Amino acid sequence: MTEYLVRRLLQSVLVLFLITLVAFGLIHAAPGGPTQMMLSPGLSPEALKVQAHNLGLDQPIHIQYFRWLGNMLQGDLGHTFKNNMPVGDILWPTVGNTLVLMGVAWLLSLIIAIPWGIYNSTSTYGISDQIASFVSYVGFAMPAFWFGILLQELFALKLNWLPLSDMWAMGQEGNIGNLILHLLMPVTVLSLGFLAAYVKYSRSSMLEVLDQDYIRTARAKGVAERKVIFRHALRNALIPIITILGLDLPILVGGAALTERVFNWPGMGRLFIEMAVAREYSVLMAITMVTAVMVIIGNLVADVLYAVVDPRVQLGRKGGKAA
Repeated sequence: MTEYLVRRLLQSVLVLFLITLVAFGLIHAAPGGPTQMMLSPGLSPEALKVQAHNLGLDQPIHIQYFRWLGNMLQGDLGHTFKNNMPVGDILWPTVGNTLVLMGVAWLLSLIIAIPWGIYNSTSTYGISDQIASFVSYVGFAMPAFWFGILLQELFALKLNWLPLSDMWAMGQEGNIGNLILHLLMPVTVLSLGFLAAYVKYSRSSMLEVLDQDYIRTARAKGVAERKVIFRHALRNALIPIITILGLDLPILVGGAALTERVFNWPGMGRLFIEMAVAREYSVLMAITMVTAVMVIIGNLVADVLYAVVDPRVQLGRKGGKAA
């Protein structure tokens, strides 16, 4: 296991380097730039050139990249072009805010979806299964931003039961009750998307396992159905679900940009949109780095959980699942 983790971490360094290289090239290849955002009637082309020189934007792109990389390796994420603010001061609070929103939505959907999917696998096409199918169709088909606007229209504007947007009411920062009120609508929107996927995955995974010969053998021997489900089938059914959870882990940090935008939630997704419009390259690269690291961690956690759930998977050995 240790050898496997060391090898994966070394591979991750190379993957991160390639991701930053591609992301840096794509961001700088996009039309416009920071100096274009500073255009004003009183600013001459010569003044723009001076501004670009001062920001280092007139340097060849490979020099800009390695300068950014060197600073990043020393823990310096750079400064914004417009206000010269440290990127870390802008980024890290939004990561925490996104974790609060996405973490609650993710955990809530998991708590509901996996038991629901397992139950539906034992009573296919029953009322519960049909309700789950309807919820899944709605979750997949309904755009999150549109659902969010509907909730705002009903519960905030017409009924006036919930706050329209933001994370806290003014002067209520740190009040957990106020935070919960602000979480209700965005968490509902995000949970519906997670729920739609996880119910389907857990149901289909469980049905596939329940169709295996060893399950039929256990039933033929008179093993109680509850024991068949929770002792013999559930562990194997969790393996594909773990794959999905591992792939979804980066979303917890990356956030749902449109949902955060609709509810004016001060998270990383909303920050990415704002910084993309403002062409703040340093902030965009920092967000890309955080998301890439979470993708790698998510895949690594999924691989380790494979071995925990299924002893047949031997990480780091020839013939092992992820070797």
